Amino acid sequence: MKEIVRLENISKCYVKDKYVIRDCSLSVYEGEFLTILGPSGCGKTTVLRMISGLEMVSGGKVFLDGEDVTEIDAVKRPVNTIFQNFALFPHMTIEDNVGYGLKMKKVPKNEIKRRVKEMLDLVQLSGYEKRKPSQLSGGEQQRVAIARGLINKPKVLLLDEPLSSLDLKLKKQMQLELKRLQKKLGITFIYVTHAQDEALTMSDRIIIFKDGKIEQEGKPKEIYHHPNSLFVADFIGDSNILNGTVIKKTEVFTVIRLVNDDYVRIKSKEFELGDKVSIVVRPEDIHIKRKDASNWLEAKVKDVIYNGNFTRVIAIYQNQEIKINTEVDEEYHKGDIIYLDLDENWVTLIRGDNL
Repeated sequence: MKEIVRLENISKCYVKDKYVIRDCSLSVYEGEFLTILGPSGCGKTTVLRMISGLEMVSGGKVFLDGEDVTEIDAVKRPVNTIFQNFALFPHMTIEDNVGYGLKMKKVPKNEIKRRVKEMLDLVQLSGYEKRKPSQLSGGEQQRVAIARGLINKPKVLLLDEPLSSLDLKLKKQMQLELKRLQKKLGITFIYVTHAQDEALTMSDRIIIFKDGKIEQEGKPKEIYHHPNSLFVADFIGDSNILNGTVIKKTEVFTVIRLVNDDYVRIKSKEFELGDKVSIVVRPEDIHIKRKDASNWLEAKVKDVIYNGNFTRVIAIYQNQEIKINTEVDEEYHKGDIIYLDLDENWVTLIRGDNL
């Protein structure tokens, strides 16, 4: 795959010796939908701004399509940015907003008109040319911002939490729309968000940021099911975390003794006898039975919440809340004794030094 963006040991320091980003290296490939995900203040937006040239790096280099652009101004870089607030010109019509970048480049009027129509058709806003931004809904304004970002045919489109101001239903709709547009056009998208559902829904690859450094990178399914730290496990989706010690190993599985002397068997060969570990298991990867069985944990139902396509059972195991998502059509009630099986195919073990 062709590398379209390369960051080499980039750093950003606003105050002496206080780094927002430190020695970050990253490659992004042509046609990829890459999401940089992390909590507020982790440095993800700063990385996006250094790619765009809106922030200059304190150290390291930025390459776009093989060219060193570290010292090149933002207006000369082959990227466009879509911001959280859309940044539309309120006094301009929609067609003027979308065509503004082409006008600044002195593209002929007929060409601007043709390309604006093409973009508005693409984002399903044909017929809205003469309206003003104030006459559009939030989702429609977002589509205008996307069309304006794409009309210059950038090599990379940078998106800084562009869906954060939309309501939940519209946000879900726009997630699918962005993915559709990205695949149709084949343009590289680098998307910044703190919303895990957006990252999991749209991304080809996710970069998890923590304190200005990459904590983990991989495909959405890989990061969701195989987090490499408790931070990632807790940040992406719901997780149940149980602490224990490795007491037995075979060629196929590892036996973990939990703090209360219960035992669970996990498919893993990466740990040694005596290692302190945390077991991370998603709510949908726990099975419930009414009767005791080997490798099952006894718990008491605390609450039951119906969520439409599944039922969330919250149970107490050794004074710890355990969340289970079950699609089994069976009634559970507060106070019921149940037995929990951790699906050994999807459980992740994390070393004690990651606690």
